[in-house]
Amino acid sequence: MAGEKNIKKLLRSMSPKLDKDTFVFCSVKNGKYGDCAEAMPIASYMEEEGLTLVINKEVADRLGYVYEGVFKCITLEVYSSLESVGLTAAVSTKLCENNISANVFAGFYHDHIFVPLDMASEAYALLLDFCS
Repeated sequence: MAGEKNIKKLLRSMSPKLDKDTFVFCSVKNGKYGDCAEAMPIASYMEEEGLTLVINKEVADRLGYVYEGVFKCITLEVYSSLESVGLTAAVSTKLCENNISANVFAGFYHDHIFVPLDMASEAYALLLDFCS
């Protein structure tokens, strides 16, 4: 099944889901893929400054990782095409208008929006508005 590209259909059917866990972003200087497997990252990205890991907060605390903020993940359960145009812009604009930061990670099938823990319920409600 090919991912959806039509922005109107994407917004109406994105079915946001608020994850029960909390997450943190960490950077491992001189890290490379495969390092830090014990942290069980849900996402990673290689940057010039180091390997960025997104990991469960409880795991980060247990392993002594340094982080600055705590986030909830809202997964947009619509199967969006990696070539769709406007979904990230619409979501981030809606959150920006309500002073909520959004860190977006695009997976193969879904988009995942990391929002500050204390704003997660409000962000989730705002994203549900697209579906009504």
